[in-house]
Amino acid sequence: MNRVAIVGASAGGLGTAEALRRLGFEGVITLVGDEPERPYDRPPLSKQVLAGQWEAHRLALRTDTVLDDLGLELRLGVSATALDTDRRVVTLADDTRVPYDSVVVATGVRPRRLPGCPDGVHVLRTLPDAVALKERLRPGRRLVIVGAGFIGAEVAATARGLGVEVTLLESAPVPLALAIGEEAGRFLTRLHRDHGVEIHTNAVVTEITGTDVRLAHGTVIPADDVLLAIGSEPNTEWLAGSSLTVSNGLACDEYCAAADGVYGVGDVARWHNPLFGTDMRIEHRTNAAEQGMAVARNLLNPGARKPFAPVPYFWSDQYDVKIQAYGYLRDHDEAAVLDSGPGQLLVAYRTGDRLTGVLAAGKSPKILRAWRALIATSAPWRDVLTAA
Repeated sequence: MNRVAIVGASAGGLGTAEALRRLGFEGVITLVGDEPERPYDRPPLSKQVLAGQWEAHRLALRTDTVLDDLGLELRLGVSATALDTDRRVVTLADDTRVPYDSVVVATGVRPRRLPGCPDGVHVLRTLPDAVALKERLRPGRRLVIVGAGFIGAEVAATARGLGVEVTLLESAPVPLALAIGEEAGRFLTRLHRDHGVEIHTNAVVTEITGTDVRLAHGTVIPADDVLLAIGSEPNTEWLAGSSLTVSNGLACDEYCAAADGVYGVGDVARWHNPLFGTDMRIEHRTNAAEQGMAVARNLLNPGARKPFAPVPYFWSDQYDVKIQAYGYLRDHDEAAVLDSGPGQLLVAYRTGDRLTGVLAAGKSPKILRAWRALIATSAPWRDVLTAA
């Protein structure tokens, strides 16, 4: 194998390239990214960048010197438009054709949008998105956030810290209930209300104008700015006609392989995690980096591949509270609150008869590491409750 093409130049794509070099691959690595910037970190966009605490240069995942030392063929500011798995060629928007022996799909996701939105409605995924919103966040201005997931909640916390009047709209009865359970969702709701955020649940948006947001039950909410934070869509359109299976991301097996010589990494990849016995697509920074390393190993050692079976981890900083979670919290059968108090929460999650996740707010990382070990060993639920 002499050529590897990596399509997607964020944390997952760069992590794959670095792991390939670290494992001794000396061939050509072409790293393709649709943004003109060199690889940068996204989690700070909703926090440090919006708050004005960080300048753009602090987002760089690697210094120019370290990146240059990897010896990559960088194709930045140009998107991939097609993948020919028979000829093993990636076609770019400028008609460049990148040949490969193996290709890594790491094209990430894009923000979901509502039809008919006027110009000026914000989303948050890229550095230009964050800069555009940051310029609007000033004391006394009114920001309406449609969607109370983690991105919406983090922006709400940052904006309140800047003196912005924030209204958070959630279409469900409890924010994030499907993902982390009702009690954790109510904890976050209380946290934001305690900091002056106005929250509307069961809020169905029917229209966004230049001056307000209108809800199905007739409420009109004045807005100087509107942020859409209603989820994301995997960037898989360029794979049309490639014969790869695309359904809520690029479908991959337990080795993160989508086909012979084709692997998926990061937010765009839906792979089978044998530790939990289910397919999952994880949109978190830590997973992208870990998956990139796993794919590099499997790509270079096709005869000794290992399943990618992590205990997923994510975190979210909101106000002065750090929220952390291990495991797979979605589709749980039970969420048991083990501890709660002002600014603190500990919830364990059951799927079937085993512990599959834990979420903590305001807790020591040491506590979380102990729970992670239990999840990794598929601890029976009854034993967990007894020990707790």
